[in-house]
Amino acid sequence: MKNTHQSKLENFYQKNKRMPTYSEMLKLFGFKSKNAVFKIVEKMVHAGLVAKDHLGRLVPSNSFGEITMAGLVKAGPPSEVDELYDTVDLDDFLIAKKELTYMLEVDGDSMIDAHIEEGDHVLVERATLARDGEIVIAEVDGEFTMKYLREKGGKKWLEPANANCQPIYPEHSLNVVGIVKAVIRKY
Repeated sequence: MKNTHQSKLENFYQKNKRMPTYSEMLKLFGFKSKNAVFKIVEKMVHAGLVAKDHLGRLVPSNSFGEITMAGLVKAGPPSEVDELYDTVDLDDFLIAKKELTYMLEVDGDSMIDAHIEEGDHVLVERATLARDGEIVIAEVDGEFTMKYLREKGGKKWLEPANANCQPIYPEHSLNVVGIVKAVIRKY
């Protein structure tokens, strides 16, 4: 179970995309002395919850931002849940090659039957090659789109996942720029 100081640091980091200074931690933790902040930080460093860089600045550790994996839940008839209580880092779970991964927001409904809806976000791994049937981000005749890559007899085209949309056959060029690796939807 996370302590409140760690949760406050994670919330600050998520909101500001950086770790707080010691002065900011005074307010964040409700302390009156930097010495109290120093002691808490040292405990978190020792526990491996945060780390310090070569200049002594606070940086997230590998376990920073993990969420609790509480077990399995049945999607069929109700049943008891076995409590597992482990943690998972969403970056490690969703992103295999962080340096090659970026996120795009989906605009349109041509992939609706692949369960990718307008407003969803897709995690994309940069790539120039893809296999037949993979969902790709592609440049086709100078414009970008997300579709299934199809290949047969040396010819490539893009196929939507919506019966109301037509396949896209390139007139001049079709270049894969990325492969969709995950879909993120917030409710």
